[in-house]
Amino acid sequence: MLVAMLVGMALFGPLWTPGRVEVAALWMAASMSVPMALWMRYRGHGRIFEMCAAMFVPYLVLLVPYWFGVLDGHAVEMGGHLLMLPAMVAVLVRYRHEHGTPSTNPVVRALGERWPAAIALAITFDFWQAPLVPPVWTLLLCQAVYLFWGRRTPRTQLVVFSLYASLAVVVILVSPHTGVLLIALGWGAHAVWDLVHHVRDAVVPRWWSEFCGVFDLVIAVTILMVWF
Repeated sequence: MLVAMLVGMALFGPLWTPGRVEVAALWMAASMSVPMALWMRYRGHGRIFEMCAAMFVPYLVLLVPYWFGVLDGHAVEMGGHLLMLPAMVAVLVRYRHEHGTPSTNPVVRALGERWPAAIALAITFDFWQAPLVPPVWTLLLCQAVYLFWGRRTPRTQLVVFSLYASLAVVVILVSPHTGVLLIALGWGAHAVWDLVHHVRDAVVPRWWSEFCGVFDLVIAVTILMVWF
């Protein structure tokens, strides 16, 4: 649930920056509550309303001293984050004996099963605003993951690792402008490599190939947007 909250904060939070502290606080709570509620519905947890209330109530409580000038906007924001955690724990403890069943709704199932992609999009959200060009050696790290999981049949993964090692050498030798393009193409190629393994459900867990594929693709696209 905490991961779902962080994903929502990263994805939805930057979409709107209200000027009023009251609206900003409620928007922050809503941006975290929606993905958390979806995850709870997907997993079959009960008391969704109570958990969402545990996220809104701390902000509503802190707005009272804000209106009287005791707290500033930053204190409301930080205090809301701090108070919602014990509030959520209280709900979990209060209803700890209640157990639900995972949702069978096809829409909820489809959205819930895309959690690796959601996390990747949340991590890379800022890249659309400020594209990042990772050092070329980070591509070797990505492929090293495949080497680790595919160590029983390493031949193909070693070949791909060698190709990325060669790419790293070329990037060092060419001009910086060309090197950036090669790095982008390398990330794009690795996104395709992730897709192949995701479809085949081979070598690495599917959640990893989905996460890595989306992550790689965003990096490649955002670099190319700047390069062109």
